[in-house]
Amino acid sequence: RASLRGCFSLYFFIEVNMTTPTTILSAVNSMLSTIGEAPVNTLSSGLVDAETAETVLNEVSRDVQSLGWNFNSEPNYKVAADSDGFVQLPTEIMRADPVSRYRSSTNEYVQRGNRMYDKVNHTFNIGKALTLDVVVCLPFDHLPEVARRFITVKASRLFQERVVGSDTLSTMNRADEEQAFLALKEMEGDNGDYNIFDDYGTASVL
Repeated sequence: RASLRGCFSLYFFIEVNMTTPTTILSAVNSMLSTIGEAPVNTLSSGLVDAETAETVLNEVSRDVQSLGWNFNSEPNYKVAADSDGFVQLPTEIMRADPVSRYRSSTNEYVQRGNRMYDKVNHTFNIGKALTLDVVVCLPFDHLPEVARRFITVKASRLFQERVVGSDTLSTMNRADEEQAFLALKEMEGDNGDYNIFDDYGTASVL
C-alpha cells in the first residue's frame, strides 16, 4: 500500500512542479514520495530517509555528470604546474585529457587522482602548464533543468529499490527514467551541434 501511495505521490509531485526549476529539496521530496514518505520543508529536517535520499541524489548527479556532456565540458582548459612541477587539477574536475592527445603518438599525459601524470617519464613532475579538455562536476542548481529531471528520476528509482524494493514501482520508474534520458540526449544533440566530420576517428579515415 505504501508503495502504491508513493507511486501516485511521485506522479502528482512531478506534475505540480513542472513549471518550477528542480531544486535539491524538491528532488529529495520526489524521492521520498516513491516510498510514501511525506515531504520535508528543509534539507536539515533530521529525517533519516531524507538524508539517505540526498546522498543517493548526489551519487547519481556525479555518476551522470562523469559521462561528460556539452553543459559540463570545457575545452582548452589551462592548468599551470605548481612549485613542485605537479599539475594539480581543481577538485571539481572529474575527467581531464590533454588537448594534444591526437597529435602525439605517445599520449604521455593522463589523469591519476587529482593530478596529471607523465607516462613516458614515469613521474607526476611535469614542470609545465597543460591545456586540457575537462569534464566538470557542477552543483545541482547549475545543471540544465533537463539534466536535473533525469538525475531526480534515476535517483528516485535507486532510492526506492534500496529502501522498499518494489519490483512494480521499479518497472514504472524505469519507464520514466528512459523518457527523461531521451530528453537529456535530445538536449545534448541540440546544444552540442555534433557533426561526424568533427570526430577525429571519422576525419582520420576520410
